[in-house]
Amino acid sequence: MENLDNIALENFKEYLQIPSVHPDIDYSDCVKFLTKIAEDLQLPIRVINVTPKNPVVVLTWKGTNPELPTILLNSHMDVVEVSEKDWKHKPFGAEIEDGKIYARGAQDMKSVGIQYLEAIRRMKLQNITCLRTVHVCFVPEEEVGKEGMELFVHTAEFKEMNVGLCMDESYANETEKFIFVYGEKSCWQFTIHCKGQSGHGSIFSDNTPGEQLALILEKVYDFRKEQKEKIQNELIEVGETVSVNCTKVSGGEQYNVVPNEMTATFDMRIPPTYSFEEIEEMINKWCKEAGPDCFVEYHDKQNPTPDTKLDDSNIFWRAFREASEELNLELDIVRCIATSDSRYIRLLGIPSFGFSPMNNTKPLMHANDEYLGVETFLNGIKIFCGIIPKLANVH
Repeated sequence: MENLDNIALENFKEYLQIPSVHPDIDYSDCVKFLTKIAEDLQLPIRVINVTPKNPVVVLTWKGTNPELPTILLNSHMDVVEVSEKDWKHKPFGAEIEDGKIYARGAQDMKSVGIQYLEAIRRMKLQNITCLRTVHVCFVPEEEVGKEGMELFVHTAEFKEMNVGLCMDESYANETEKFIFVYGEKSCWQFTIHCKGQSGHGSIFSDNTPGEQLALILEKVYDFRKEQKEKIQNELIEVGETVSVNCTKVSGGEQYNVVPNEMTATFDMRIPPTYSFEEIEEMINKWCKEAGPDCFVEYHDKQNPTPDTKLDDSNIFWRAFREASEELNLELDIVRCIATSDSRYIRLLGIPSFGFSPMNNTKPLMHANDEYLGVETFLNGIKIFCGIIPKLANVH
């Protein structure tokens, strides 16, 4: 077992050392690395280029009844940008200190991709077989939400996989509980344009863009306060709220000139339990109240993503729940506050679970000095050794 742990850790480190970082990623080193792992595990591998620069890599562990709908174990190869000067460790050094491995992607989500493969290694060595075929999928561009899984799910290659269940990421949790995700919010990103009277900075002009912008911000933050208070008063969970934040404000060229336009950009996350039509009407009302030439421009406007049912009608949920009980895992079952590639799977009507085995771990997705404990990583492999065959042997 010690040798298997060393192999897993070395593969994890090598994967982390590949700088598959935005922007403008070259995924060729990821493909070479995964091809080497596939040869080592004696698993067939396919590389499907959804665009000339963006490959999807699929390793397949064939089941004894390949006609059954398959299990898709999904992870993404890309990681978000880093500011190296703000890191104590090299972001792509995969250095180990005090039992923690530091690197961009340690939590999000290169650890999970390697855990899938190393769990399969151990099961194959124990001559374990599964009824259902298991596909281990590595996709590009998850962090920017385009030209990856969104395109892949509409290919002939994906349809041929006959996916019955997808497993994807969740996130770290500082308690004993493991985060389990059954759904997620939809992302709306939009800019509100405030157009009005320009002029000299010393004049009390009417209908200035600044006045309109102030009203828009007041409306947004009143709504945000209402949502936040619902959480603070324990009326609803955070996954049931609409979150909104101002992420960018622009306008003006000179200190003494009132511009004719100012803009504010917002990031909003909406759970499927809300009326998306009412949210849109609310935003339009804000613009109308701000001024006659105030309008909204949408950059991303996702449709509602259906939740995966967690009841006895879902045979895969029953299997996951049984595996969790056998492994003594305590789950914190949530709707994800952000988005993942699972949304493209759920929109096809395919159930999808989000699960990253990282309990007792400070959440550091996208943060400086991202790390994962070595023992947490290795324990995650053991957990997947219990979960994967349970799911893949569902009749």
